[in-house]
Amino acid sequence: MNLKLLAQHFDTQLKDFYDQDEIGSIFNIVVAEVSGWRQSQQVLKSQEEIPETKMQAYDDILQALKRAEPLQYILGTAPFYGLDFKVNRSVLIPRPETEELVEWVIESCDSNRELHLIDIGTGSGCIAVSLAKNLIAARVTALDVSASALEVAAYNAAVNEVNISFVEADIRAVELKEKFDIIVSNPPYITNAEKMEMHENVLAHEPHLALFVSNENPLVFYKAIADFALRALNREGYLFFEINEFLAKEMVDMLESKSFKDIELRTDMQGKDRMIRCRLD
Repeated sequence: MNLKLLAQHFDTQLKDFYDQDEIGSIFNIVVAEVSGWRQSQQVLKSQEEIPETKMQAYDDILQALKRAEPLQYILGTAPFYGLDFKVNRSVLIPRPETEELVEWVIESCDSNRELHLIDIGTGSGCIAVSLAKNLIAARVTALDVSASALEVAAYNAAVNEVNISFVEADIRAVELKEKFDIIVSNPPYITNAEKMEMHENVLAHEPHLALFVSNENPLVFYKAIADFALRALNREGYLFFEINEFLAKEMVDMLESKSFKDIELRTDMQGKDRMIRCRLD
């Protein structure tokens, strides 16, 4: 089978699972991974026969896609903020909107200052590693309750050549002696009521521990992190959150009730209320 026929085969096999544009994008990524051909090369290679060993790899990926496994887990890697990150089912797949949060943090910092940052609920380490890579004078700490997530994050720090201190702890019951200039977090914020709107490949494969909160107390982690910030954030420091777009008002009210100031809500590229920055009063 040549590459052109393989593309048609992917279209036929995946048409009930993804729309046409998604299939094309997935196929380009898979070809780059398996055959090493970038999208710009694929037209030139369209009539080239694919060796049997490569065909087996393509078929394995195709079958996994039909089981609704996310492509990033199948390939074991995901891009984020210009870097490559190892991912598996212990960690969430990094999202583009979280890149916008990282960009906001970097914009808010003096890259030459020796800032102390902490990323709470680090998962794959995508936020912590990206900040350490771009704020080269900063000391970065990353906290997570999951030991398996921290293993992934530590690997990503090593391969991306940054030094990060890792802490295994639940933010709801942790006491750290250090003070921080930046506290940033993308904690679980999807309510159980929102599950019905989610794609099967997220529900079946991504870690629920990192995704969901109860309908009754959806801000549980935000409240705990805000309380931590009251104790651990330096006076001129910032607290950053990625948030649930449907709970923006509740987030602002909660932060105001805890006497945070300069509360700024920012929308993401899709116009959704997705990020908050604030300071101590």
